[in-house]
Amino acid sequence: MVLHTGWKASLSEVYAGGCGAVHPGLALGIPRLALSVIAAGNVAFVGLIGREVFDRPTGVLAAGITLLTPFFLFISATFMSYAPTMLLNLMFAFGYIRMHRQRRRRYAMLAGGAIGLSFFSRPYSAVLFATPFVVHALSVAFVAIRNQNDWQPLMEREAVVALFGLGGVSVALAYNGIVTGNPFLFPYQVFAPLDGLGFGFRRLTGPGLWYTIDLALQANTQLVIELLSQWTFAAPIGSILAVLGLIPVVLHQHESNNETSLPDWELRMILSAVFVSVIVGNIYFWGTFNILGAVTDTTDGFISKLGPYYHLDLILPLSVFASAGALWLGRTIRSTAAKHTSAETARLVVIVLIIVSAPIIAGAEYNRIEPVVERNMEYTDQYAEVYAPFEKQTFDHALVFLPTPHEEWLGHPFQSLRNGGSLNEGSTLYAQNLGPTKQFATIDAYPNRTPYRFTYRGLWDNGKGQQITPHLQSLDIRNGSHHRFTTTVGDLGRLSSVRLSVNKTEIVSYHRGSDASKEKPVTVRWDVNGTHVRLADIQGAQGAMSNTTNTTQRTLPTGRVTPHPTAEQTHADAIAVEGPVYATLAITFRKDDGDPVTYSQGLAIDANNESARFLWPGPTKVCRGSHSCGREGMYVPGGRILQKSV
Repeated sequence: MVLHTGWKASLSEVYAGGCGAVHPGLALGIPRLALSVIAAGNVAFVGLIGREVFDRPTGVLAAGITLLTPFFLFISATFMSYAPTMLLNLMFAFGYIRMHRQRRRRYAMLAGGAIGLSFFSRPYSAVLFATPFVVHALSVAFVAIRNQNDWQPLMEREAVVALFGLGGVSVALAYNGIVTGNPFLFPYQVFAPLDGLGFGFRRLTGPGLWYTIDLALQANTQLVIELLSQWTFAAPIGSILAVLGLIPVVLHQHESNNETSLPDWELRMILSAVFVSVIVGNIYFWGTFNILGAVTDTTDGFISKLGPYYHLDLILPLSVFASAGALWLGRTIRSTAAKHTSAETARLVVIVLIIVSAPIIAGAEYNRIEPVVERNMEYTDQYAEVYAPFEKQTFDHALVFLPTPHEEWLGHPFQSLRNGGSLNEGSTLYAQNLGPTKQFATIDAYPNRTPYRFTYRGLWDNGKGQQITPHLQSLDIRNGSHHRFTTTVGDLGRLSSVRLSVNKTEIVSYHRGSDASKEKPVTVRWDVNGTHVRLADIQGAQGAMSNTTNTTQRTLPTGRVTPHPTAEQTHADAIAVEGPVYATLAITFRKDDGDPVTYSQGLAIDANNESARFLWPGPTKVCRGSHSCGREGMYVPGGRILQKSV
């Protein structure tokens, strides 16, 4: 199953070492082994911390609840930084607790090293999780110094935590300095400067929006509601049990370790504070809005497929307190029943209640997981269809240009089409299709590789059911002083116009065809040389052009198309070109109902005055209802478009 990957905050960049735990699995050729190890580690440490917070039964049950929490399961199945960072945070928490209770420096080293690595992986997540522990450490140090009570060993251990933690911060800042030239400028901020922390204008892809305090509160309120009602263990049962788990905290029940610098009650307060710090801190991060999609639609956005992954650290307090709540409820029922009957009967009552409630819990768990699995299966199906051409193709020194439906993201959404550790070796090198300038520069950098174009017909909708038809095509690089192109199409009505454009300049030939022009193929000849792109002639329709008398050259203003030529426009049949440019030939017909249908053929050209080279064949589209369209109109050989073939 292909699980969708989400966005990352500017202070949450996945560094080279951020998911270092997956490297052993990659080295062994079984990367999913790493996912299992990380997930098992998270479950184990939740259980260990639960034992420290309450008791052994609470820890065991908390581990089981974690394992059955839906958004933990889905996030743990993805190669993203959230689960590894959670593991580091849990190791920090466990080390911090044991440092206080066992008074061992090795636990201080574990705590500091883990939170330092966590900061290197996802800085903001590490800060939010560690804040309650830092506040506790400062308060304990202040009290110890004031009372002059065994303060020196305690301060030494806390200094070890700080030293190792700051070591991780220093590594992250050094990494920033090497990669970006500024220790305080994270790599992700260079890539997406408007995607990060704070209020104001925010953008990742698309037009962006103003992330205001009101919008932040609205989005995060909805997200927390989603979390508690849809994504906890057998939701909302797990959330209700977590609330009940606060009762033993308030009543100071089952407390021990009160002679240490971290008694049970304080530890339970820290765990409760983690719940608060993660929720409140994420209000300041617009990614919590970004993952929702439509705020009121639970089936939209990244959260519908992976859950509230920015709040993954809440697994710890939710699981531990839900476990404590379930055990408190069972003990309360048994003690109440024991007052009116024998202890054996009271125990039997609890067993019967567990047996009766098991199907209810199982049903609630299934109802939460099954729709999410179906939504992720839509991704699986879409990706299987998209990757099909690569399964059938054998590459030998290939250079594959990929489309960019999410702008300049090489690894998203086509995660499987990724480069290896070297850009000079391997059978296949993947590059983004970012226009002629970068295309030809990439080709020149790898002259011994055969270029391919990977594209698709359809609208990339993140697995919402739109049909995607992929196409992988080998490209030729053709070079010469003069090139003649002949484009012949079957018409779908009256010929309306022929447009030859280069960047923002186009030549337009207008036609007013009659019924006599229908059902006749239209042939357009156009030329490319080292200095110009020229519209030569049009044949096959009434009013066909054999010269340039009805042809207009103009510069297109951004966002506007002039429907008819004016007296001020300059007549010409050629457009001057220099260097890499993109030329497009568009042939538009008017159907009987008045809607336009446009055949479009593109060509990446690199002109150098004496000659011109180009990538052949260029992409072809058939646009319904407009003069231009995106990949919805992309022509795929063997496909059918508007019941006609190009």
